[in-house]
Amino acid sequence: MAGSSALEVELTAPNGRKYTQPIGLFINNEWVKSSNGQKLTSINPSDESEIVSVYAATADDVDTAVKAARTAFKDPSWRDMSPTDRGNLMIKLSDLVAAHAETLATIETWDNGKPYSVALSEDVADVVSVLKYYGGFADKIHGQVIDTGPAKLCYTIKEPLGVCGQIIPWNYPLSMAGWKLGPALACGNTVVMKAAEQTPLSVLYFANLIKEAGFPPGVINIINGHGREAGAAIAQHPNVDKVAFTGSTATGKEIMKMAAGTMKNITLETGGKSPLLVFADADLDQAVKWAHIGIMSNQGQICTATSRILVQESIYDSFVKAFKAQVKEVSVVGDPFEESTFQGPQVTKAQYERVLDYVSAGKSEGANLISGGEAYTNVGSGKGFFINPTIFTDVKPSMKIYREEIFGPFVVIASFGTEEEALELANDTTYGLGSAVFTQDITRAHRVARRIEAGMVWINSSNDSDYRIPFGGVKQSGIGRELGEAGMAGYCNVKAIHVNMGTRL
Repeated sequence: MAGSSALEVELTAPNGRKYTQPIGLFINNEWVKSSNGQKLTSINPSDESEIVSVYAATADDVDTAVKAARTAFKDPSWRDMSPTDRGNLMIKLSDLVAAHAETLATIETWDNGKPYSVALSEDVADVVSVLKYYGGFADKIHGQVIDTGPAKLCYTIKEPLGVCGQIIPWNYPLSMAGWKLGPALACGNTVVMKAAEQTPLSVLYFANLIKEAGFPPGVINIINGHGREAGAAIAQHPNVDKVAFTGSTATGKEIMKMAAGTMKNITLETGGKSPLLVFADADLDQAVKWAHIGIMSNQGQICTATSRILVQESIYDSFVKAFKAQVKEVSVVGDPFEESTFQGPQVTKAQYERVLDYVSAGKSEGANLISGGEAYTNVGSGKGFFINPTIFTDVKPSMKIYREEIFGPFVVIASFGTEEEALELANDTTYGLGSAVFTQDITRAHRVARRIEAGMVWINSSNDSDYRIPFGGVKQSGIGRELGEAGMAGYCNVKAIHVNMGTRL
């Protein structure tokens, strides 16, 4: 690797694992510095120490990466590769991720703060599955012949869009890289991906596996950089054909405006304030356990988190009591490398402060704080961005904590009387990403599922997503779908070809 000594660092993670961390920009299968030498620093959220600084892309660096991707898109080594061979490359990459799983999970935990057990068994496993799934789909993307009569042969072909700019978030760095790369590559596109500035390290390590798998230079380019600089440059670049973004609704709107300049194809997966409805006939024990997973897993930093729990009045008190006990028992806050830890730190100081600000807002608006609501300092030296899991009850729909996405281990619980009222409360939001319904009445379950304004409904579970099932939202939760067969629709153009078989003028 040319100049590798200046572009990689030997590190030892808190769990003792030693590895080589790339710190450059991965462009054209090579590691390079940023054009002006600027860097950004990654912080360990568990103790607030600096892990390492990595090069941060400028607009010029984005231009270099886009040129590499455009050249690769036109090059026969990628353009003319058979779909089966393309799929095999993706499956090889999946196998390499599996082989490097423990190192990738270690980096994810160190940089992001999520428990190591989760990073290994869920996040890295998800990347392995997604890449294999779409690798298998690569040679099953078909057009069709459409019969209009004997005088004409009409058929369609599905073509790649071209160069795809992909901007991934900090809550699931590896998973989101997999979700975006899978369908883009299966369809034959090339990619410029920007890692989140808060959590770039695991995705940079992953970049080395791309080259090892045998992808031609320029097919996948991975850069670090600040959203306002590198992200904006991707969204506005005239030679980027598509932008896919996962992150906040506010940023998604900005990207939409920037992409409008060249009318780019866009996929946006943005915010949520997802409801979880518990009817009186629900299996209360299961509703409590799933409701806990639905908001408290991944430190509450999940776009689909079921952060508004709506419980029928007759079982409201029993649910609240059982839910509080479940949080106390299961949500063990601590060092993310400890096996007993369920909840690690929030990803950054800004996110930590944001959650605590919402605690103040909830108190000032008169909601009832029954658990948590303060920093948790009993880890190591007392530093780190840890927060006790927070529960507010008796929350009114007008309250800020009911309406706004908080993105932390923070849940609001309200009550409803009738099914109609439950639906009104559930749909009283600008968001429409996930939702959950708990009932043992199968007719009600399906009826409510149809009327909830959301891209996804879980019946008797929460956040039980699957890479084979479409994922995405309605309203201000995004545009388009990821995962499943539907995930490829945003990465293909359908071209119609008309062959005149006898109409003469």
